[in-house]
Amino acid sequence: MASRHQARSLAIQALYQWDFYGLQAGESFNYAKNVLAESKFLKIDEETKDFFWLLVKGVNQYIVPIDETIEKAAPKWPLAKMTLVDRNILRLGLYELLYLDPKEVPPKVAINEAIELGKDFGGQASGHFINGILGAVFEEIKKNKTGDE
Repeated sequence: MASRHQARSLAIQALYQWDFYGLQAGESFNYAKNVLAESKFLKIDEETKDFFWLLVKGVNQYIVPIDETIEKAAPKWPLAKMTLVDRNILRLGLYELLYLDPKEVPPKVAINEAIELGKDFGGQASGHFINGILGAVFEEIKKNKTGDE
């Protein structure tokens, strides 16, 4: 398993637990620490741990604008109606799309990784659902960069 894919998989587990228990950001970091501790048999290197923490902390920091973006991109699917897995994969994917340097994490990589996480952790339609929402946001980003209406 590639280092960053592993970090994303672990981040989804931590974000899922955080969301499931309705925890605040500070509390969620304890769950994130537990996810890493329980994963020690995976022999996670420092680069993977660093990327894991970047993702978990970033989603926590930008949760409000990320959720607003999801609601705008999927008006027929309120956050409360989405599965916990899909919602948190979207949060992770949008954090990467909106807040990380595209030279560091190219948008197509962020989208593809989110789709793969949906296939791994979500339901049968998760990959398509995630692709649709992240694809729409990415198209909007591209449109805004070029100034097209």
